[in-house]
Amino acid sequence: MTTLRNLPSIDQILQTQMAAQLIARYGRPLTLSAIRSTLDDIRARFKSGQITALPLRDLILAQADATLIAWTKPTLVPVINASGVILHTNLGRAPLSDDTIRAMDVASRGYSNLEYDLEKGARGSRLIHAESVLQRLTGAEAAMVVNNNAAAVLLVLSALANKKRVIISRSQLVEIGGGFRIPDVMKQSGARLVEVGTTNKVHLRDYEEALLGANAIVMRAHPSNFKIIGFTEEPELKDVVSLAHAAGTTFVDDLGSGTFIDTAKYGLGHEPTVQESLAAGADIVCFSGDKLLGGPQAGIIIGKKELIEKIRKHPLARAVRADKTCLAGVTATLLHYLKDEAEREIPIWKMISLTPKQVKGRAEAWAANLGQGAVVEGESTVGGGSLPTESFPTFLLSLSVPSADKFMKKLREQNPPIIARTADNKVLLDPRTIQPEQEGALLVGLKNALRKT
Repeated sequence: MTTLRNLPSIDQILQTQMAAQLIARYGRPLTLSAIRSTLDDIRARFKSGQITALPLRDLILAQADATLIAWTKPTLVPVINASGVILHTNLGRAPLSDDTIRAMDVASRGYSNLEYDLEKGARGSRLIHAESVLQRLTGAEAAMVVNNNAAAVLLVLSALANKKRVIISRSQLVEIGGGFRIPDVMKQSGARLVEVGTTNKVHLRDYEEALLGANAIVMRAHPSNFKIIGFTEEPELKDVVSLAHAAGTTFVDDLGSGTFIDTAKYGLGHEPTVQESLAAGADIVCFSGDKLLGGPQAGIIIGKKELIEKIRKHPLARAVRADKTCLAGVTATLLHYLKDEAEREIPIWKMISLTPKQVKGRAEAWAANLGQGAVVEGESTVGGGSLPTESFPTFLLSLSVPSADKFMKKLREQNPPIIARTADNKVLLDPRTIQPEQEGALLVGLKNALRKT
């Protein structure tokens, strides 16, 4: 009669060659943990009657190996973005340029002068990195980089608006991804929110009335994916800034996505640029590094030197500071703009600048390679909280399959996973968001999925 006494002991299992191989691959502590977990599972299933025969050592080790693979498998993996959303927040937003990747790789491989002054041979500041490039690029007096734009906004308000009134249009009191609400951020910073105007209309006189009280700053916040259409009105940025300055106070502009390139040149709506904000006289401008800038996740703060110095000295600055790889990546990305090569080198701008004819040619080549699929007209979007409701023409590879949902699941099971979209039970893939070096893997994945359909 089979009993649990017939189950091999851990010592017996460890004497095998396969156990030695697992230890070499995963280390002894983790391997022992996996073997114990496997044995506990076998005992539980045997006692409950799910199994009547006990497995031999090789099968126990095979199960332990499967457990170790599951425990050590990365959860963050590359995917192929065939959705047509260029700045796809769920897929990591902006892919990086080759120069940016190289700069981050170099910074991460060894030591660097992150906080060391090579000229003086003494402790330096990480806050100077990227500053000179930002100064030259924007003309701003000073600049600093933090870990994302939400942190930048919180830091700026904490440093400049604590116990002050912050005057902002009601139309800008938005909530963006992850529950980031402008009113909540202001409350966290110690500022007191002062709403002006109505949801759809705000006038210059609304700001004038609010500025009659003392101890205030004025702020504009990017609406992200929110857009008001129809019966709307809002004063020009330069007029609001002039009003704030006439009242002797500071104007802070949260640009959100932040761009140095006019999106209108590609047939899209106009996204406010960093240059326009500074030209209007904004004292502090904040924007993201991983949206329309096209770099790694970061928050960039530029503006008046005296204000930046105050922000740098705030205790929160250390909590939200950028690391060496971020600083290296942001600097490399900014250099593309400084050298007037952003549209040639930064992936998101290469995607945006693709003509419908170029996209159509790629889709037709895929259909020919697969031996099936139709090329149809469609729309791409920028995404990432930029240009809400805006889209621009593209061409899509349309695949007719028995079940679009089941086929999408098969695409996600490929290596690398493929993320597409559906419409009318058709699976649609947009070449615009697929980088040329990914096409081989895409076609292999599509063929595998089609073979199983």
